[in-house]
Amino acid sequence: MLPPLLRQRLLQGQVIPAHPLALDENRRLDERRQRALTRYYIAAGAGGVAVGVHTTQFAIRDPRVGLFEPVLKLASEVIAREAPPGFLPIAGVCGPTAQALAEARFARDCGYQLGLLSLSALKAASTDELLAHCRAVAQVIPVMGFYLQPAVGGRVLDFEFWRRFAEIEQVAAIKIAPFNRYQTLDVVRAVAEAGRLGDIALYTGNDDTITHDLLTRFPFGGARFAGGLLGHWAVWTQKAVSLLQECHALADANAPVPQELLTRAAQITDTNAAFFDAAHGFAGCIAGLHEVLRRQGLLRGIWCLDPEEGLSPGQQEEITRIYAAYPQLNDDEFVAQHLDQWLH
Repeated sequence: MLPPLLRQRLLQGQVIPAHPLALDENRRLDERRQRALTRYYIAAGAGGVAVGVHTTQFAIRDPRVGLFEPVLKLASEVIAREAPPGFLPIAGVCGPTAQALAEARFARDCGYQLGLLSLSALKAASTDELLAHCRAVAQVIPVMGFYLQPAVGGRVLDFEFWRRFAEIEQVAAIKIAPFNRYQTLDVVRAVAEAGRLGDIALYTGNDDTITHDLLTRFPFGGARFAGGLLGHWAVWTQKAVSLLQECHALADANAPVPQELLTRAAQITDTNAAFFDAAHGFAGCIAGLHEVLRRQGLLRGIWCLDPEEGLSPGQQEEITRIYAAYPQLNDDEFVAQHLDQWLH
């Protein structure tokens, strides 16, 4: 089970960025900038990072690439030396059961406290088979469930699955990211009906409704999203921390939601459309995040492991548009003040 301090922090709700992959022009790991990214998230006030997830590029697991272990080690070393107590190191765990167990063991031994468990590789598995897989991984490392939207490789997971999944003792959290309100409600209701609202932390991964998720009190025992684990929060992270604090304060006070915050929610969704390339079915979602980090100086380029993966037509212009339209949402000044320190 999670250590008490980490469990408390997880339930309180944190900003958890999905950690990108820093590459050089030869598409090799840029260790200096990889460390700088981790330092940025720590300094920005994030409560943890998720490494080895979609934003880190699943191809790091390809034996010809061989970056899964080095990338997880780099982040864990920075966290061990520089992160404050209670910082949550989360590792992506995916693949068939044998692969998932091997990844979970490595992550645990490397200092990761939670495994974000993707079920994308088990598209043909029955509910019973999926649950057996989850229970096996949960014996190795505490688990954060993951409802990934089908548009980027996920599968539909029904209420029955989530109701039974919530009964697994070692489940500490669920990242809910189907980009679908009906399916989001399925997960929240399942956790409530399992009697685990006080035990399982709900984290939004719905990049199209981040702010609304954080403000909503659901009609199932007063359930709320504690925080978010988001690719979107890999950029402009300091402002994401401020947003979560603001949403927590309103929810704790049961105060009316200001109109300005609802307007800002739409602005944040508009920025996500540019970052994640919604116009082209999310084809440029990783490169879009890289482009923002490149503009800030954290990355040298937008290179991905796949040479064919990059910005979609018009995406760079869209990122320029939202930069101009919503300057209050970026944290460029904060990054500029500390960049040399993070790159040391």
